Amino acid sequence: MQGTIHRLIRGKGFGFIQTEARQYFFHHSEVRGIEFRQLTTGDVVEFQPVEEEEGKNPRAVEVSVVV
Repeated sequence: MQGTIHRLIRGKGFGFIQTEARQYFFHHSEVRGIEFRQLTTGDVVEFQPVEEEEGKNPRAVEVSVVV
């Protein structure tokens, strides 16, 4: 699945990816091929979605920047 980096909270090591339909939470440990600190708002990324508990944002894992 693809989306765009919507928001980064660098001090806490996580961010959010926006797709057409939803927003996904991701942790810095799920970023592949690039360091978390190199990500910028607006980067297009590929990821695997993981549904979480009801009422929480779904998670993104295996996050990588689309070149």
